[in-house]
Amino acid sequence: MKPSKSGWDVPALREITRPHIESFNALWAEDPSVDAPGSADKLGMEGVGLLERSVQSLAPRVVFDNTGGEGSASRGNRLEMRIDAISLSRPMVPDRAKDALDRRVYPDECRNRLVSYRGRLTARVTWSVNYGPEQSELRDMGLVPIMVGSNRCHLRGMTSEELVAKHEEPNEMGGYFIINGNERLIRFLILAKANHVMAIERPSFTRRGPSYTNKACTIRCVSRHDLVSVTNSVHYLDNGGVTLRFSWRKQEYMVPVVMVLKALVSATDKEIFTSIVQADTDNTFLTDRVELLLRGFHQYALWTGEQCLAYLGDKFRVVMRAPEDWSHAQVGEELINRLVLTHLDMPRDKYRLLVFMIRKLYAFVAGECCADNPDSPQHQEVLMPGFLYGAIIKERLDEYLINVRSVLARDVRAQAKECDFFDARYIQRTLAKVNGDVGARLASFLATGNLSSPSGLDLQQVGGFTIVAEKLNFYRYLAHFRSVHRGAFFAELKTTTVRKLLPEAWGFLCPVHTPDGSPCGLLNHFSHTCQLTTRDADVAAVPALLTSLGMTEVLAPNISPKTHVVVQLDGAIIGYAPPSLARHMANVLRIWKTEGRAGVPLDLEVGFVPTSHGGQYPGLYLFSGRARMLRPVRFLYNNRTDLVGPFEQVYLEIACRDEEIQRGVSTHVETAPTNVLSVIANLTPFSDFNQSPRNMYQCQMGKQTMGTPSGALQRRTDNKLYRLQTGQTPVVRPALHNKYAIDDFPNGTNAIVAVISYTGYDMEDAMILNKSAHERGFGYGSVYKSEVVHLRDLVGGRLATGALPVHFGFGPDVRADDPRRTQLDVDGLPFVGAFMTKGTPMYACYNEATGRTIVKRYKGDEAGYVDTLRVIGGDAGDTECQHVQIMFRIPRSPVIGDKFSSRHGQKGVCSQKWPAVDMPFSESGMQPDVIINPHAFPSRMTIGHLVECLLSKVATLSGQEGDATPFTDLTVKGVSDILFSLGYQSRGLEVMYNGHTGRKLQAQVYLGPTYYQRLKHMVDDKIHSRARGPVQILTRQPVEGRSRDGGLRFGEMERDCMISHGMANFLKERMYDASDAYRLHICDICGLTAVANLRKNTFECRACRNRTSISQVHIPYAAKLLFQELMSMGITTRLY
Repeated sequence: MKPSKSGWDVPALREITRPHIESFNALWAEDPSVDAPGSADKLGMEGVGLLERSVQSLAPRVVFDNTGGEGSASRGNRLEMRIDAISLSRPMVPDRAKDALDRRVYPDECRNRLVSYRGRLTARVTWSVNYGPEQSELRDMGLVPIMVGSNRCHLRGMTSEELVAKHEEPNEMGGYFIINGNERLIRFLILAKANHVMAIERPSFTRRGPSYTNKACTIRCVSRHDLVSVTNSVHYLDNGGVTLRFSWRKQEYMVPVVMVLKALVSATDKEIFTSIVQADTDNTFLTDRVELLLRGFHQYALWTGEQCLAYLGDKFRVVMRAPEDWSHAQVGEELINRLVLTHLDMPRDKYRLLVFMIRKLYAFVAGECCADNPDSPQHQEVLMPGFLYGAIIKERLDEYLINVRSVLARDVRAQAKECDFFDARYIQRTLAKVNGDVGARLASFLATGNLSSPSGLDLQQVGGFTIVAEKLNFYRYLAHFRSVHRGAFFAELKTTTVRKLLPEAWGFLCPVHTPDGSPCGLLNHFSHTCQLTTRDADVAAVPALLTSLGMTEVLAPNISPKTHVVVQLDGAIIGYAPPSLARHMANVLRIWKTEGRAGVPLDLEVGFVPTSHGGQYPGLYLFSGRARMLRPVRFLYNNRTDLVGPFEQVYLEIACRDEEIQRGVSTHVETAPTNVLSVIANLTPFSDFNQSPRNMYQCQMGKQTMGTPSGALQRRTDNKLYRLQTGQTPVVRPALHNKYAIDDFPNGTNAIVAVISYTGYDMEDAMILNKSAHERGFGYGSVYKSEVVHLRDLVGGRLATGALPVHFGFGPDVRADDPRRTQLDVDGLPFVGAFMTKGTPMYACYNEATGRTIVKRYKGDEAGYVDTLRVIGGDAGDTECQHVQIMFRIPRSPVIGDKFSSRHGQKGVCSQKWPAVDMPFSESGMQPDVIINPHAFPSRMTIGHLVECLLSKVATLSGQEGDATPFTDLTVKGVSDILFSLGYQSRGLEVMYNGHTGRKLQAQVYLGPTYYQRLKHMVDDKIHSRARGPVQILTRQPVEGRSRDGGLRFGEMERDCMISHGMANFLKERMYDASDAYRLHICDICGLTAVANLRKNTFECRACRNRTSISQVHIPYAAKLLFQELMSMGITTRLY
């Protein structure tokens, strides 16, 4: 198909990576939307991005020169520095490359040159002395990796035809980074819902201090103009007290909550009592504890807000790195602004929310409300790749300023002559002196997935943030962009609660698509209609609308919690309302947002929690922030599309099908029943006929299939690629197969499958292949492996500087008639298409320093062909090319032991390849390509496999593709009737004849086409044996692993098995003779090791001077090592 000139060939694929790209775009532009193909370039007209707004909120750094100048008499001149602007350019050729015609660098070039796709980050550092006029300097902060397809990528806004012209695929999705030629992806992580107070019950809370209980209320605060979150918790103490906990630079701090309340608004004890209790004075449980709370605070003797701020400032001055000229009260105010409920700007708003947290905590302790489940999607949102990336950049810029201040302060202490704050050149020299290379840190983060952060960024893990976006096949590639991980921290927990599939996840997380084994339930995948918000919605009109509907203003006195519930908008209390009115307001907001009226955005989440006895804390909670999950459903009131979130879905009545709608009860209906499944799970045909574990297996095996990884295979530089040579489109496929253009990347082959037990070679999931089908190319594949050669590694590794004395090619020391000159080209590199076996010369290079030619040979065990050769030079193109990548193509035809699978989790190995003459045949002469055992079906209950075979038969005969979308009206009877009308047995059975004897088989055989996949697990990759080989230096036992030519592990259970069989000699041979046999000379008198000189045949025990009574013993070398380690600890081992 010719690529489109006006748009993308498959727009649905762009929707998969849209959240990744938009979260990156939001850092640099006010509108993060992905540009439509063919649209005008908006660079320079994008407004202020989220990162720049976030950087502007960084605390300025202040230093004094102690000269007693115009400023404070004791401290001297005051220098204040801050970063007020930041920009990122697109990838360009370095300036020193004078001959470049097009200075733009495209992703394909970076892949092929094995470098990173980077643009230059520039920050504007502004400083002023003694509050005088500001001066600024643009600083280069290094080359920062850029996300492909983003607004800083040259592919932005290109049509499919333009993408192909730049050597990309017509459906290039973007959303990843290119690091050293590898495509790497920052994966989604689950976080606590932003700006929402949760009641948590956790045993670890009791370890915070002597009187702490296991109950707390916590909130993760994210400002609309910031990227880094701050978590605040109020803890309940067993004496009725409450403390506020927050973290700063990985250290936890506890502060009495009354101190914070007073510091916020200078509240009196009476005001605090009234705010918490409100009109609920009859609640003695509450009033008693508030009285204890206030009385307990009297020990601090702090009565006013100013005193509380000064006290906090005194304690946190050093921690906050506050300027020296600030008063204690100013430091306390800065602490409140930066670490307490940071999503709110006004102190009075912070005071109200903190009071609400205390009220909710007391209600939780009293049993009036239940604990919120932090493992439920109702209380979760997603850490978006771009926002994490921006948070790292922001923190690195802050560290840069801190380091600049440290250098300036050191010069002041050393009384350096050049230290002059009024000299702009001195400041510029200091800025240049400090390493501000943010790009190197980000490249390291993307390459390793490890986060090196002084603050921790309010995250629970330090590793596992990035993965390789493998193109093993297209299924796997798609799945990477829709996967979401709970976090590496939870993988170490022994509990299973975090792994459970909860009803709240319906429609947001796929119930089928999760791996088995250790990541089960932690690595999930979004359902295919789940959307992620990447910007804050405009909700400025919402408070006034709610007030017009009757909401009580937040300033109203004597609000009773018995008659009113709270109304919150993104964690800010905007009013109160009776429960009936709150429900009405929620319904009206839903109508307005679906109809686009009154300025209510469609992605506003309207969560009304009704009053209950011991349920969730009631209220009307509205969310409009970024990084939330939403999904489309049909609102029954006006039949319009409504985007609902996981918080509100719990309290909605959503019917799955139209016939399930209950009048007066149901509020919404699903747009399609398959919305609950992920993209990959939706590609399993007739998954509603299968047992659930089989669908899970198919989701995993579909990602391990030898398929078609890319349409631009010649431009790929992956370390390893698998390719199916004879891929076909399935005769039967679900609707999403066409929507996502899976036909462009075929994953298997249509095979005629007979379900019959034939000759016994198909027992235990084994399968028989028709040798004739195999010779026609059934399941034939290739493996592409790459090898990178750095000449620098041959002469001192990366530390070698200057021009290298090594060059590709032959030196004069290799004769003209040497056969190696015919095996390699004149440049010392192999010919493209050359056949390589183990020991064949792979490349030659000449070392001028030694005058010798080095010829490296191919080390692979498998024969292959040189497919592609890439000669790579320097970035500026002004140096000799001394870096080469060689891609080998290794043909892999199916052999006995290779793994195959249907699309229903029915995997099996090839046990035999029968000649065509020995295969059974039908009356029409049809022979099966694959024979599988009928015993595969009863226990696995993969009825979908049988239905696919039946419908494939109908589709093949009628010349149409079959629709295998799950949860449709298709029935087995309907398919059977069509098959019968075409002249076949209605259930797909056929009379067959024995291929050996020609006799008719007694039973009719289930025969028809089924789509089969060849998996990447092949015998040639796993077969391993060895006799002698390398051993470990320390223990002298054989090394482990096939790649290192290691031995096969003979473990504890194998040993027990041999003991039970009484195989003593075999046991000794395996565990001693073939492992680490060693002989030792022992003194017969004291039992210690003697000194033996075998050349002179002399022996002596140094301990007892014995030279005659010496015995030789045979022990494992590991035992001798153990004895030596014990002796080093002062423990003597004696052998008698």
